[in-house]
Amino acid sequence: MQADAATLAPPGAADLVRRAAAVIFDVDGTLAETEELHRQAFNHAFARVGLDWQWDRAVYKDLLRVTGGKERMRAYHGRQQIALPLAEGDIAELHRIKTAHYAELIETGCCPLRPGVAELLAAAKARGQRLAIATTTSYGNIDALLSQALGTRWAADFDAIVAGDDVRYKKPAPDVYVEILARLKLEPTMCVAIEDSANGLIAASRAGVPVLITRSMFFRDDDFSAARVVLDDLSGLG
Repeated sequence: MQADAATLAPPGAADLVRRAAAVIFDVDGTLAETEELHRQAFNHAFARVGLDWQWDRAVYKDLLRVTGGKERMRAYHGRQQIALPLAEGDIAELHRIKTAHYAELIETGCCPLRPGVAELLAAAKARGQRLAIATTTSYGNIDALLSQALGTRWAADFDAIVAGDDVRYKKPAPDVYVEILARLKLEPTMCVAIEDSANGLIAASRAGVPVLITRSMFFRDDDFSAARVVLDDLSGLG
């Protein structure tokens, strides 16, 4: 089924998007290829505090199965059986340093929006569709990316934004989508979710929201057989 989804013509994808009352976007990997910058920022934070951790791309790709930066660090720490305990305060400080450095990297302009994203946002707004964000990342990370890409007043274009710290359970739990639907006051089938990962696909599907996948660097080999459409990017959906 995965191959069949991937071969659907772009007009079918465009119809799926244009029929929706609301378009709900994931952030990392979906709006921009941010994960490599997150990886670099984590390594920067580890070095800053003298922690002997170094996440290469293979390690980080595996850790991305764990959603949320703090959760990712806890998971990695749990694998280091001889490691000294890492207190919650230490995790929080590492995450603060990492987030600040990520914002610095984003501000250099090295991470543009992925192909088709800006055009789709503008077209959806022009059609009167509602826009929303459902993500496991922090609001600070969203703001850093979209302030650079769309301008400091970017949030005014979105009817609802639910970030990782707004819900109890992160993706693949459906919590962010359940909360988005409550804020939008829409039925799941009236929306479309745009995601790039299996965890995002599962989260939206559990909430009953149809999903369009845009393959990204770290997740392109995930199982997307449950998606309505699978594309390499969002070009032509405006």
